[in-house]
Amino acid sequence: MAAKHILVFRLSALGDVAMVIPVLRCLTHTYPNLKITIVTRKRFVPLFESIPNTAFVTPDLYGTHKGISGLYRLFSILKKLKPTHIADLHQVLRTKTLMLFFAPFVWIRKARLDKGRADKKRLTKAKAKTLVPLIPQIHRYAQVFERLGFPITLSEHEFPPPPLCPNIEALKLDQNKKWIGIAPFAAHQGKQYPLDLMQQVVAFLQQDYQVILFGFGTKEMQQLDIWSNAYGNVSNAAGVYTFDAELRLIAQLDLMISMDSANGHLAANYGVPVLTLWGATHPCLGFAPFEQPIQQSLTPDRTVFPFLPSSVYGNKTHRGYKDAMRTIVPKAVIEAALDILQK
Repeated sequence: MAAKHILVFRLSALGDVAMVIPVLRCLTHTYPNLKITIVTRKRFVPLFESIPNTAFVTPDLYGTHKGISGLYRLFSILKKLKPTHIADLHQVLRTKTLMLFFAPFVWIRKARLDKGRADKKRLTKAKAKTLVPLIPQIHRYAQVFERLGFPITLSEHEFPPPPLCPNIEALKLDQNKKWIGIAPFAAHQGKQYPLDLMQQVVAFLQQDYQVILFGFGTKEMQQLDIWSNAYGNVSNAAGVYTFDAELRLIAQLDLMISMDSANGHLAANYGVPVLTLWGATHPCLGFAPFEQPIQQSLTPDRTVFPFLPSSVYGNKTHRGYKDAMRTIVPKAVIEAALDILQK
């Protein structure tokens, strides 16, 4: 019997790609002879370091593989790989187009992600509602492989040994203290904890712990530099490491504090405890970090803001809900962090 070969489509975003990792770990553990080719962005490849039997195709979506003609060129590359199965874990126009190109290949088994759009739309309407947790995104990924004939059990997931810590001399980290990672930024303002409140959290926790700040881009790095310069036990890791090295640093943390954002998922993939702060979004929509207790997700006061959540991705905020995250007071964040660290 010919070896089975799955093409896996998941092009972006970083947090969503990160959530694929535990699923692929379970998949390759359950089916060790399975070959997997992951179609994703080149910068995301280090995420998959712990996954055996994987190869990569990293399309140039803004150059060679842009538009219909570019996607057809990508399809021409992929079909030569002779996949037996295709898992579309993205379900966007690009991957739908690729699936359309593969449609005549009826001998290739195909399955697509069910995003549950109708349920998510219902839970983000501007009205009071009962929050019934939806299927977690990671389970939606697992369902795609089940429809392909590869059922897996996520409860049997095992974390790999932590990778080697990168060189930390540049950060001057205190190795006699526990390390707390804090990622204070998010892609959208609707799910970003106010910086003045986060500074209070940083200022308190750094008294007894080593705080390491994470972020991307010039503006974020400048803000993080202000905090790292102001406090003795705060270091700014933004821009210091390659993505691969930053992942290895995250794996060494004793706690990660993040928004509903990629850093929480990156830490969770290494079994690091994660404390998440939510604003316009909500863990009931299915994007909580993997295997993290629900009590480690802090949300705004819904007696004051009963229409939350207002969007799936945080890009939309109901009128008058701009300051919803201010009902998550710094004291609550600090107490939750200390509870995790002292376990």
